[in-house]
Amino acid sequence: MSALNGRRVLVTGAAGRIGLVTVEHLNALGAKVTALSNVDDPELKTDRVLIGDTRSESDVARALEGADYVVHLAALPHPSAGTPYEVYTTNVVSTFNVLALAGALGIDRAVIASSINATGVPFNPHEIRPPYFPWDETAPSDIGDWYSLSKQNDENTARMAWRRWGIDVVALRFPHVNSADELQRMSDLIRIKPESGLREAWTYLDTRDAAYAVELGLTAPFSGAQPFFVAASTTNAPYPTDDLLDAYAPEVPRRRRFAGREVPIDLTAVRTVLGFEARHELDLPTLSLEP
Repeated sequence: MSALNGRRVLVTGAAGRIGLVTVEHLNALGAKVTALSNVDDPELKTDRVLIGDTRSESDVARALEGADYVVHLAALPHPSAGTPYEVYTTNVVSTFNVLALAGALGIDRAVIASSINATGVPFNPHEIRPPYFPWDETAPSDIGDWYSLSKQNDENTARMAWRRWGIDVVALRFPHVNSADELQRMSDLIRIKPESGLREAWTYLDTRDAAYAVELGLTAPFSGAQPFFVAASTTNAPYPTDDLLDAYAPEVPRRRRFAGREVPIDLTAVRTVLGFEARHELDLPTLSLEP
């Protein structure tokens, strides 16, 4: 029986790409899900659905009634999802509001959606690369856009909430997350133009694995507030990882070699602390990378 069976879990952003699958996954585990969304979606099926704004103290307080855990996924998910002001303020105010109210209520655990963009690399307006491979959570950030800044500050908010109220917060640094079909389409594009995947280290995650990571974030033995890179263990490119790095990032320090299509991100933390291993990975051939 799941540790979440019979427990009340608030999921914000419940009608989003990750939210819908997470709600379905938690329902299957026997959790009682409160779904908070800013839109009414007929696909959102659970015993308690609220329409509201995660920036509103009253809306979030209502959604937190009876909650044992919190999953905060609500956000504007791209620099172009609104004006710079809208993207930044929506994301940071929402995360602060949810964690502050949850912490003050004595809720023990929250999982929040951070992003690989907390590093600042993928959307940076300058020609930058990850600082080294395998990339890990201790790497310095280089922020050049408002969405990435919001994700970095969401992680800061998590640390503050833990220190202030003792709420443990798992911040999942998601890469591009999508359905298997959409991930395959992206991989087809990467096959033609492999350099386009460099800034995200050719990472991806199936939405079903994102929901599984959320489950582990809620249930794994853990104390503190910590970001975790979470991704499939293989890349979305049908080429050996070392060949990709030789061709497109020869100047970036490489701390070790990589086996086959092994993702050049260090997944040690998410594997050892949360026990995560992706269950749904792209079945790609390993091809020779042409010069």
